[in-house]
Amino acid sequence: MNSLLKMDREREFGVVGFGTNAVDHLITVPFYPEFDSKVRLSAYQRAAGGEVASTVTGLSRLGIKTAYIGRFGSDSEGSYGIESLEKEGVDVSQAEIVEGASTQIAFILIDQTSGERTVIWDRDPKLAYSADDVPRGLVMRSSILHCTPHDISACMELADEARQNGTVVSMDIDNLFEGIEKLLPRVDVLIASRDLPAKLTGKSADEEALESLRDAYGCHIVGITLGEKGCLILSDQGLCRSEGYPVPGGCQDTTGAGDAFRAGFLYGMLQDFPLAESAKIGNAVAALKCRSIGARTALPSKAEVEELTGLDLSR
Repeated sequence: MNSLLKMDREREFGVVGFGTNAVDHLITVPFYPEFDSKVRLSAYQRAAGGEVASTVTGLSRLGIKTAYIGRFGSDSEGSYGIESLEKEGVDVSQAEIVEGASTQIAFILIDQTSGERTVIWDRDPKLAYSADDVPRGLVMRSSILHCTPHDISACMELADEARQNGTVVSMDIDNLFEGIEKLLPRVDVLIASRDLPAKLTGKSADEEALESLRDAYGCHIVGITLGEKGCLILSDQGLCRSEGYPVPGGCQDTTGAGDAFRAGFLYGMLQDFPLAESAKIGNAVAALKCRSIGARTALPSKAEVEELTGLDLSR
């Protein structure tokens, strides 16, 4: 067995996601504007995004049955966001429309020359969950719970439910949140942005920071995404540095690349691939996502990942 973690792979859902969804307003500019300047945009489009919503969408396109727990506003953006998940086959029976709330939005500036982006976002406080009102019952029907920590107390409740029922807990963290030290001991798989382990541990070297993070919180798998350079993952199988793939046709937009990586990596775990191959799948999904503008636009099929990696995903 290659199992990175022991899990029940025969449950109704492969992954249930809890956390952020958003509607992104993507603005491509010919170059990144200087302060107090004007620049004409090259392109504009609206697209569905949000970290967790994008990851479960990526998994759905790879053939994994997924569900989403989250809140949308009662505005037109909310209808657009929830319909985008329904069209991908994501179960949204536990998603909610909050009357009088505005859906989370992001304005994203994309540098046309590199595809790199800057995100300016806002989330209506009415969308927040407390520990008392988060839906329960869905987590125990899933192999993996994948979260972001924006609503810490609710996230801890679901993580505790997951732990009690043998569901693996995966966390996507790109910044420090109040109370994060209480949440992390409940996490099995922590894939973070590159600078987060250093912020949490005070260790500047990547490998040392990951080791310190694992030792401090007991996560079974810890890792960082490195953009075009791939990823660095530490698990009981050892340390894996996996190189990234060039984006076919060139990078158009890095928005959601980390979310896409997590979709590929969790897919590898669900299919019982070893660490190095799960990392390769994550890197491939991230690279293929960057072919087009938007967090979900170019999320790949299983066949596209197989073509890029040379792996047989039919397990």
